Amino acid sequence: MTEFDWPGLLRLGLSGLKLKPDEFWALTPVELLLMLGAEGGGDAPLGRARLEELVREFPDRTEDTKDD
Repeated sequence: MTEFDWPGLLRLGLSGLKLKPDEFWALTPVELLLMLGAEGGGDAPLGRARLEELVREFPDRTEDTKDD
């Protein structure tokens, strides 16, 4: 698990980015880091092939298959 320097991030968010406390706490850590200039570098976006695979694996339920 990644450790965050919350006091430092809070200082940067409130002082550097001029966020209000509720705006700061509404952000995800990724959003905050991006606002602070961190590079993305995360996983690649979901592609069409993977989406179709997930749809086959986890189909939407219909009224006929809904649990009671």
